[in-house]
Amino acid sequence: MAHNNKVTVSAKPRLSNPKREVQPYGHIATRPIALSAKVCEKSVENLNQVLADSMVLKDLYKKSHWQVAGPTFYQLHLLFDKHYEEQVELVDLLAERVQTLGGVAIAMAPDVAETTIIPRAPRGGEAVPDQITRLLRAHEAILVEARSMAHQAQEAGDDGTNDLLVSDIIRTNEKQVWIVSQHLVPMALQTKE
Repeated sequence: MAHNNKVTVSAKPRLSNPKREVQPYGHIATRPIALSAKVCEKSVENLNQVLADSMVLKDLYKKSHWQVAGPTFYQLHLLFDKHYEEQVELVDLLAERVQTLGGVAIAMAPDVAETTIIPRAPRGGEAVPDQITRLLRAHEAILVEARSMAHQAQEAGDDGTNDLLVSDIIRTNEKQVWIVSQHLVPMALQTKE
């Protein structure tokens, strides 16, 4: 005699009822990565600052990409989008390093807005020179803090954070500054022969 066992499957997802954070922001989960909790805590604090500022710079590039106008529209439209994508990669690297060190990466727009040192851009459109100047000033702010934080990481023996800041953050931002700043040069420099 065969039994016909029917299994009832529900297509309705079981949503959890969010009750609490599993790791509060600012607290370090100790990992066996041969760095003290104190070193990890300072690096996480520094990296979250660069992360917040990089997220704002990324968004400034997208805003500029959407709102650029004028005779150099096409070139800048493409350039701003390319730099946006490069900043997206940096943001991911920064967040992953924060998590690797046992921290919680800053992620939400209101938290980023409270943390960033980069001034808020207006909601409206800006002239191209103003867009470029705003981008260059944001890069400069990130470069100043990244250099200081790389030095702190090196002094503390946090080679991974130092390497990320020097090899990725500083070098990428410097190259983007070089390329973007060329759009503020009124004409090619002439040399005497």
